[in-house]
Amino acid sequence: MIFGRKKRKPISIPAKPVKEWKYTTCNYCSTGCSIELGLNSEGKVITSRGHAGADVNRGKLCIKGLLEHDLFHSPGRGTVPLAREKAHLPFAPTSWDAALDTTAAKIKEIQEKYGRDSFAIVSTGQLLTEEFYALGKLVRGQIGTNNYDGNTTLCMASAVSGYKRSFGSDGPPGCYDDFEHTGCLMAFGSNLPEQHPIIYWRLKEAREKRHFPMIVVDPRVTMLAQFADIHLPITPGTDTVLINAMMHVIFKEGLADDDYIAKHTKGIDDLKQLVLEKYDPKHAQHICGIDEDRIRHVARVYAKASSAMSIWTMGINQSTHGSDGVCNINNLNLITGNIGKPGGTSLSITGQCNAMGTREWSSCSGLPGYRYLEKPKDRKHIADFWGIDESFFPPARGLAQTDIFPAIESGQIKGLWLVATNPMTSMPNQPRIRRAMEKLEFLVVQDVYQDVETNQFSHVYFPAAVWAEKEGCHTNTERRVNLTRNVLPAYADSKPDFWIFKEMSKRFEDRNKLHFPQSAEEAFNEMRELSKGEGRTLDISGMTWDRIEAARGIQWPYTEADAARDEEKLGKVIAFDQKQRVDFLGNRRLYTDGVFQTEDGRANLICVDFVNNNECPDDDYPFWLNSGRVVEHFHTRTRTGKIGNCNKFSPTPYMEMNPDAAAELGIEHGSYVRLVSRRGDAVVMVQTTHRVGRDMLFIPFHFHDCVNRLTLGLLDPYSRQPAFKQNAVRVEKVDQKEAAQLNLERRKF
Repeated sequence: MIFGRKKRKPISIPAKPVKEWKYTTCNYCSTGCSIELGLNSEGKVITSRGHAGADVNRGKLCIKGLLEHDLFHSPGRGTVPLAREKAHLPFAPTSWDAALDTTAAKIKEIQEKYGRDSFAIVSTGQLLTEEFYALGKLVRGQIGTNNYDGNTTLCMASAVSGYKRSFGSDGPPGCYDDFEHTGCLMAFGSNLPEQHPIIYWRLKEAREKRHFPMIVVDPRVTMLAQFADIHLPITPGTDTVLINAMMHVIFKEGLADDDYIAKHTKGIDDLKQLVLEKYDPKHAQHICGIDEDRIRHVARVYAKASSAMSIWTMGINQSTHGSDGVCNINNLNLITGNIGKPGGTSLSITGQCNAMGTREWSSCSGLPGYRYLEKPKDRKHIADFWGIDESFFPPARGLAQTDIFPAIESGQIKGLWLVATNPMTSMPNQPRIRRAMEKLEFLVVQDVYQDVETNQFSHVYFPAAVWAEKEGCHTNTERRVNLTRNVLPAYADSKPDFWIFKEMSKRFEDRNKLHFPQSAEEAFNEMRELSKGEGRTLDISGMTWDRIEAARGIQWPYTEADAARDEEKLGKVIAFDQKQRVDFLGNRRLYTDGVFQTEDGRANLICVDFVNNNECPDDDYPFWLNSGRVVEHFHTRTRTGKIGNCNKFSPTPYMEMNPDAAAELGIEHGSYVRLVSRRGDAVVMVQTTHRVGRDMLFIPFHFHDCVNRLTLGLLDPYSRQPAFKQNAVRVEKVDQKEAAQLNLERRKF
């Protein structure tokens, strides 16, 4: 009996007559879940399910994955290319040839008039890896602008920068299997149950088998913090202070792994001097907000564990100290000998489904396969492979995404091509971004959805195919390459992104007539060849599409020698049985031999001294503003905002506010308020909760015209990633009827 009802409606599960199941990989977060899409007798996708034989998700999916089949015919999809002379004029339908011709001509016109770097390209973490490789080949090998980056700068750039500074190369050294072996887990600014539910399930399952202490560092009482043994509600932006104080304790009490440090690291003397002289927990507690006894206890628990691992997400990365925070996490694990062994790792939990793929192969920050523009031998290697003159490549990378928009504002960049990214919702300090977009002479938007907010400023719109209307690979958080098979033809007259890049390449053959792969699988085979090389970690030369599908994903490195070993062990398989998983495992962990990708093979221990350049609360703006995900939505809601059940459970912007703080201001639960920062304002609905402290507010970042009207976006000096999470605001009362009307307009999806 529920609330006095006598008649309960029975639960009914409608029959879904599936004729055929097609293999694919989820296209939302970085977990990398294997999915099967069910097609009926008419060839229509009617359902989705997790693949029970896949090691990553073992049959499970979150709400987004379970409803992912609804994407194919969701509202707002682009049907034909569109073009217009000015952004304030209405769009007119056009042909693909005309749209591509116009775009190519405009790119060349702008480059001839203002210079090659006056046109910029910003990509995404949502394409398939072969598409990233194709775009990189087009941009680096033909268009030639050096102002080319991905929106992963907003989420993973600090992790990339930190890995490179510490280990000499990008690439998470650990894997999900480390949950099964660790003796202690410390999570920094990571709320797995909402951000990455299936990774959380893997962690939860491991703790049910063998309980180990879990420490969560987060200003907010997140879902993960509620399940933790120890929650450290840190002052925003001070993670490096906490870690330095922990290392102070570890060194002072003789808890460091001196043998590992001596054999595999350099810089120990400077690091010891810094943390022992400046970061005594007695002083650090007044900066980071964690009392000295708790700091000492946590340091001892972590250092004395049989193995210990750290994970983090945007709470570390989206900070002015993001890269330093990652380096300091690496420091903590290096001095305790927790790199390259089961249960011991620094594991960044990546944001977008294929942020790893763009880091590996898109050439945004360098050249394909973790090669550097700054290294002459790398420029020559790729130029020879592509058949172009190496002088066409710049000697160093250009502007990051977050520097491209100020360069538009100042007139250095006149044209922009946006691929599957929506800066009019995702970028901080939205009033400034809007002004920049209005100054562009030419903007082309390539997106699945015509109604994406940034399209209001574009001159040409390319309708792109979605997810399993294409084919190719993703790389997930643990370096696992998995496959998406083509399930349906592209919707209406939309086209796969790979096709768009291939066709655009034809229009730049006057610059470099290079061989452009004609299919995604051909691009993958080029990547396999480029991945070879002695001592390289990113080696996928032993992979094939069929082999990846048979294994339900393979972790790199997976060399030709690994493939030969597996064939000898398993028997030479000509046609894989797709109903049974084949154990092509790849390599679970990097740096197991203690040899790193630095010149001398040793990891760098990097001194991180805290400088407080955060925007902190004051009398005029007394609240910290924090932001993050909710489980129902993904990024700027261009997809989940169209899916009924995702939107139903999280339909509108809201703000978590401490009930005591709300009472002081006379604000009621469920009412609307106006938030004001030094940059703008936003109207949100209040949810009172003790999950946030009296001086803190939290808003999901998914909603247009909301939290990023307020955020500062001060940049990390190494990664150029914005500080989304350390901002100061005040709360004002607002007319409830006007606010309700504004809220209704926001719910147009």
